[in-house]
Amino acid sequence: MCLDAFAEEPKRPDLVSWFGKTPTLDGVISPGEWSDATEFRGVRDWVPEFSPVTDDTDLALRGWVKHDDQCLYFAFDITDDVLYGIDTSRWLPPENRNAHELSPKGFPWFGDEMEILINAPNTWKGNEGAEGNGASWQMVCNLTKSRLGGVGTGGLLEGEPRSDAKAWATYQRWIQTKAQRAVARPKVSGNGYLIEWAIQFDRCLEISPGQFYSTALGEIKMGVNIALGDLDTPERGEGNFGRFHHEQWFAGAKGTRTQKNNFGILKLMGKRGRPAGSP
Repeated sequence: MCLDAFAEEPKRPDLVSWFGKTPTLDGVISPGEWSDATEFRGVRDWVPEFSPVTDDTDLALRGWVKHDDQCLYFAFDITDDVLYGIDTSRWLPPENRNAHELSPKGFPWFGDEMEILINAPNTWKGNEGAEGNGASWQMVCNLTKSRLGGVGTGGLLEGEPRSDAKAWATYQRWIQTKAQRAVARPKVSGNGYLIEWAIQFDRCLEISPGQFYSTALGEIKMGVNIALGDLDTPERGEGNFGRFHHEQWFAGAKGTRTQKNNFGILKLMGKRGRPAGSP
């Protein structure tokens, strides 16, 4: 019997991005700022790569997505009971003592973090992951380290495949030229943090060779995945890679969630705004 018959079927949910007003990327979810966006929640019902989340006070997420004429925007309001490097010391995993090095040798996702993965053409050949270009990519927003701010300041980092020099250079160029921008801040009230993230159509959403998404194209379907990583103390992550406590995924299956054929669907709705009464 084929062993693939026992493989977990990937979860492939949908998100809809409506046309809306341009948000201010300041790490503050201001009243009404995201009211024209699609709202989504997690993460107990998301795909666990490590220990499942069973309590919303441990880890939970409220998210929003929308776009304007230039960029795709995400916002995340994360509930997290322990913030790595803020409520804890900055410890390192046995798998990589250079985890905080801001180079391909480091682990960009080591810490409390969000990841966005896009497959703009929504096509794949097999089990391949993101290529690290405008058509498919995986980027990281870490709460306590970033390319522009260094270790101690949250923001964007180059993601996977970090071992590919061309992909690494592309990601770094996007961050430095602000083709992608993100702000990550701990909540003033404690117990979590906020992220606002902008992704420029031109350069980052290449739907076919040389053609980038435009609202003039109307509705377009792309592949998308989103990850929420939760690093607490080494003891809480015992037995997991990197001693991660949680890593929850919007789409896919355990072990295969970064493959393009595991992504969910993101529908960009052109110039159409969110209908009254829609989620």
